[in-house]
Amino acid sequence: MYELTILAEFEAAHQLPDYPGKCSRLHGHNWKVEVTVAGHELNHLGMVMDFKDLKAEVGKVIDKLDHYYLNDLPAFKAMNPTAENIAKYIYDSLAKQSIFQQTIKIRCVQVWESPRSAVKYYPQN
Repeated sequence: MYELTILAEFEAAHQLPDYPGKCSRLHGHNWKVEVTVAGHELNHLGMVMDFKDLKAEVGKVIDKLDHYYLNDLPAFKAMNPTAENIAKYIYDSLAKQSIFQQTIKIRCVQVWESPRSAVKYYPQN
């Protein structure tokens, strides 16, 4: 089994209504996103997947979050845009791509909202 991990970044604002603290107010983060994929097979170049291709797929999802007020996005109308919900949103968005429904599987998505605070999402199997 091989695992590949890439790091992506985006900037966005959010607020957490009903949160009993400062996060209930509008604020922003420089989010970091780690995506790990796994596969058993190597292609003719000796790769599970080209890092460039993984970055491109993650970039398509991140572009829908970058420099937005997350609370206004359809994905977060019914739930708070917490790091947990953002991680699951990214995972679910990537899982819909055909490249991740064959021999390459998404292992997990980790979202950092600060240098010392992160959430990791992976589905229960």
